[in-house]
Amino acid sequence: MKFLNGITNAFPIIIIVASAASLYNPELFAWFTNDYITIGLGIIMLGMGLTLKTTDFLQIFRMPLWVITGLALQFAVMPFLGWFLAQTFNLPPFLATGLILVSCCPGGTASNVITYLSRGNVALSVCLTAFSTLMAIVLTPVLTAVLAGSKVDVDAAGLFLNTLQVVLLPVTAGALMNRFLPDFTKKAVAFAPPVAVIFITLIVSSIIGGGKEIILDSAPGLFMAVILLHFSGFTAGYLVSKIFLKKEDVARAIAIEVGMQNSGLGALLAKKNFPDPATAIPSALSSLTHCILGSAFAWIARKFPVQEQVKFTDKKERVGA
Repeated sequence: MKFLNGITNAFPIIIIVASAASLYNPELFAWFTNDYITIGLGIIMLGMGLTLKTTDFLQIFRMPLWVITGLALQFAVMPFLGWFLAQTFNLPPFLATGLILVSCCPGGTASNVITYLSRGNVALSVCLTAFSTLMAIVLTPVLTAVLAGSKVDVDAAGLFLNTLQVVLLPVTAGALMNRFLPDFTKKAVAFAPPVAVIFITLIVSSIIGGGKEIILDSAPGLFMAVILLHFSGFTAGYLVSKIFLKKEDVARAIAIEVGMQNSGLGALLAKKNFPDPATAIPSALSSLTHCILGSAFAWIARKFPVQEQVKFTDKKERVGA
């Protein structure tokens, strides 16, 4: 058990070392292709679902302000930060557009994993990822067009299918196993965090290795812009939600959801919708940056306990209390 906890606690170090190794020799992780990535994410989501109960999601819908706060920060603060940093660092047009594009993307599945490892509100994180992904069908191209002056077409069917494959279906399956196979769940849940660490590391390293030349040729200004984009997202998400919503597990979930974007989607849209292939560079850097920052966030957050989530009762019980 100590070995498993050791893997989880060493997440930031593991992912940094693996990413560096991937840059040095991309072939080390080249075998981890798109099919493996899909399977890996599905396994990660299943493991998280094992920790959930159906009542968790009912509680989320009884507190819509949590979801509204997260989505507002996701599609208001992050796009503005992307535009502001692109202007501040005077990035070339194609790099500025790429930075704005990734800042307008929804939260990715990695945010659910980091929330899980951070002992945040996983049910809220999954809901935010699902809702932001659906909203991105309209908001990502519109916001990018307004802020970057270019049109972006989003594959709505692809987004929906991806959400079903690697988020909703596995998490639901895990939650059902928690409900109907409690004995198995108690044994399996201990392996979920280290397994998540391993698969996230493989996914990020394979992406970094594939974009080695682009990353090494990127300007220092872009590195700083990407780092500040995600760091500011984590900070704003946590402070705003902590101050106004006053719940630690909720603040952690929202901070992570806002600070981590679906960089894979950003890279795909950049390649398909812009003539300059370098437009995808910010998304490649974003993938590594938000995973490192998210891993560090999880490592720090795990050192501080979270109070048990509020258990909601019906109105009559609350009135009579």
